Amino acid sequence: MSLYRLEGLSVTIGNRTLVRDVSLEIAPGECVALAGASGSGKSLTSLSPFGLSAGRIGGSAMLAGQQLAGLPEADLSRLRRVHVGFVFQQPLTALTPHLTAAQHLAECVMQAGGQRPDRAALCHMLEAVGLADPLVKLRRYPHQLSGGERQRLMIACAIAHRPKLLIADEPVSALDAHLRGEIMALLTRLRHETGMGLLLVSHDLASLEAHAVRVLVMQGGQVVEAGAAATIARAPTHAYSRALWEATPSLRAPLPGDLPAPGAPLVEARGLTVRFAGAGLFARPVTAVDNVDLSVREGEAVALIGGSGSGKSTIGRAIAGLGPVSAGAVSWRGGPLKPHRTREQRRSIQPVFQDPLASLDPRWRVSDVIAEPLVHLRPDLTAWGRAGLVKKALQLVDLDGALADATPMALSGGQAQRVAIARALVAEPQMLVLDEATSALDPLVGAQIVALLKRLQREQHIAMLVITHDLALAAQFCHRALVLDAGQIVEAGPIVELIAAPQAAMTQRLVAAS
Repeated sequence: MSLYRLEGLSVTIGNRTLVRDVSLEIAPGECVALAGASGSGKSLTSLSPFGLSAGRIGGSAMLAGQQLAGLPEADLSRLRRVHVGFVFQQPLTALTPHLTAAQHLAECVMQAGGQRPDRAALCHMLEAVGLADPLVKLRRYPHQLSGGERQRLMIACAIAHRPKLLIADEPVSALDAHLRGEIMALLTRLRHETGMGLLLVSHDLASLEAHAVRVLVMQGGQVVEAGAAATIARAPTHAYSRALWEATPSLRAPLPGDLPAPGAPLVEARGLTVRFAGAGLFARPVTAVDNVDLSVREGEAVALIGGSGSGKSTIGRAIAGLGPVSAGAVSWRGGPLKPHRTREQRRSIQPVFQDPLASLDPRWRVSDVIAEPLVHLRPDLTAWGRAGLVKKALQLVDLDGALADATPMALSGGQAQRVAIARALVAEPQMLVLDEATSALDPLVGAQIVALLKRLQREQHIAMLVITHDLALAAQFCHRALVLDAGQIVEAGPIVELIAAPQAAMTQRLVAAS
């Protein structure tokens, strides 16, 4: 008996049919995966039957014997609250900013008809998804958590009421490889213990063999290949499936030998330490970064690699002047970088944030988003001068000039990431701080972004501090890597050497999982 079944599902928005003739079946306790690149229709297929898209559905969608097509919104709302859990792709925009982690979890349980959970139960929910210090995390708001911690909170919320069906849209894309395995093992255990079905949306074909029973590969709103997960993961037959597989970063791929030679030192940090005030009246400060030394030279790409919550983004924000420095010193070309930086210093180091859509103002046109740094950093420019630099930045990231008048919500994930990079480049910086620049992108688009960064590195001689949990990704264009664990550097050196002979336990774990 099937728990969830789609037969000939179509999704139409306006006069465009974006999903055509999709059929799948999930039995209790089973995992079925939808794979494909951005814009292939995966998310529309998974969310539309539950009323979570603007699309009109055709065909049949059955959950536990109940037809979802044509169901009134009030009934769909109750069904979502009680029987279905959702893990959305962008946790920062999906979580409510004024609710703490404890309030998020309690709300999910109570909306499904349960009693308000006590503190011990809430802590257990966070521990189950691998969040350390649950008592501290319960009191934090989404913006006070790292990207990986937010993702784990969303997963905890989705399974808090033990749903019959879990819809997971890229549930582990923001997590390091080791933690991805732990979270998927947790979901597998829950499936076996409770009979929960799982519809897994993923662009990572390589990981699906271990988790899914069947895989449907989508392109242009249609299924182009379907079959057993082991078969598709090991030997896909469709050209599109093979392209997805080949674009996935892997340590088995040959390392590039054409990286530009680094120049003079740009940024140097010595004894960098960052502490945050603890939550609560008598709580102790939390040391997020502890006595870190690092340097980046002209044209050099240096990777900060580590698990979620290891301090990578905190270091990046401190270097970019967007976060605090509690102790130690940061210098730029030999001169001090103080908290109140000069306009030229702010212009020289530009950030690219982890969640591109969340970092772009949804009300502005793309041209206004890209021009914003110029308003603050180049006040001498006229409107015509700004427009010229915006056009140049769009060309640098290979975006059609026609997108200048679009809003961020009209962009694909890859386009949004290119706009975020263009916004950083428009100031003509000497260094980029890239925070998980490809973690939310499918392999095909991610490969395009990596190729873009390599071209900028080669042609513009731009230095990069690359924050990532993916050692295989960093190996494609970074000269050196610093491996972080619990706010400290546990190993550092050329990436070739770290991969060939990892010494620290964290490095060994990252290499084994890549």
